[in-house]
Amino acid sequence: MTEHDARPAPEREPAPTAPPTAAAGAAPQQGHSRTGEDRPQHHPRHDADPAGAERPADAPGAAHTAGHEDGAQVSTDVTPPGIPEAAIPELVIISGMSGAGRSTAAKCLEDLGWFVVDNLPPALIPTMVELGARSQGNVARIAVVVDVRGRRFFDNLRESLADLEAKGVTRRIVFLESSDDALVRRFESVRRPHPLQGDGRIVDGIAAERELLRELRGDADLVIDTSSLNVHELRAKMDAQFAGDEEPELRATVMSFGFKYGLPVDADLVVDMRFLPNPHWVPELRPFTGLNEEVSGYVLNQPGAKEFLDRYTELLQLVAAGYRREGKRYVTIAVGCTGGKHRSVAMSEKLAARLAAEGVETVVVHRDMGRE
Repeated sequence: MTEHDARPAPEREPAPTAPPTAAAGAAPQQGHSRTGEDRPQHHPRHDADPAGAERPADAPGAAHTAGHEDGAQVSTDVTPPGIPEAAIPELVIISGMSGAGRSTAAKCLEDLGWFVVDNLPPALIPTMVELGARSQGNVARIAVVVDVRGRRFFDNLRESLADLEAKGVTRRIVFLESSDDALVRRFESVRRPHPLQGDGRIVDGIAAERELLRELRGDADLVIDTSSLNVHELRAKMDAQFAGDEEPELRATVMSFGFKYGLPVDADLVVDMRFLPNPHWVPELRPFTGLNEEVSGYVLNQPGAKEFLDRYTELLQLVAAGYRREGKRYVTIAVGCTGGKHRSVAMSEKLAARLAAEGVETVVVHRDMGRE
């Protein structure tokens, strides 16, 4: 204890206590993610009090500071005013060379459940994070794509990153890199100019962009060189970094339809239930749909119905594994019959139940039921 600490502080009016932040006394908000990972929500606080502090360190709204050897006091309070500390979302900033695959990387994160914003001005990133924090856990992970189209790109980005760091936001920078030769080929294949080439050549724009991005590339947490990668290989690398230990999810839409109304244009797989007897010709079943238990029982008890369901489910397991390896996250399975009322509806319900039991997130849509 120093002489200064031993001496009683002179009496004076206590400073008004700052109002507590929005997080004071509030229950932590829990964000849900597909991978189920617990994510860091805040940085540890320091308990050191500055000399002559007029209120205890644990008082509501108190700012915590740490002393440096040169006597400077640096605030370490990481809770931004008005933002619940436990609800601060995780942030990934995607940047890199134009043509190196920023859009593909962003779509991959979107498929993994991230809230993705493309071409957001860097100055608005802290605002986006604050809005995510106020979403009560609905936006737990945010990915922002930024590029050099804005002239004040770096100044604004540096200011935004400093602001985020002061607020204790966990953020990572993903930088997409590629060789000049690969970038030139890609721009020539789509017949588009480089955003920075102006009146010059594509290589001039690439050189200018590379110079502007040099500092950001040095600060990146993850650099991916896409010179020799195709779209599927890039998605696999992003999955490896952000999907966690779990295998990326596959979502399936099982859609019943009637052939007489046309094939669904968005179907990936189509199966035909017209090999089964039609309940339409059974008078007591005709008014009902495949959602009716008697109609469903009639369809599933026909010769070959259960065998088809078993074997097609096995086939879909094989196909689903291949889809995951190739980076495909969504599949639409169209199940048809004549009118889309009885057989296709009943079989779609059973098939969706089988897929859900296998861990596939499944939605059932009956496109033509009720049209007759």
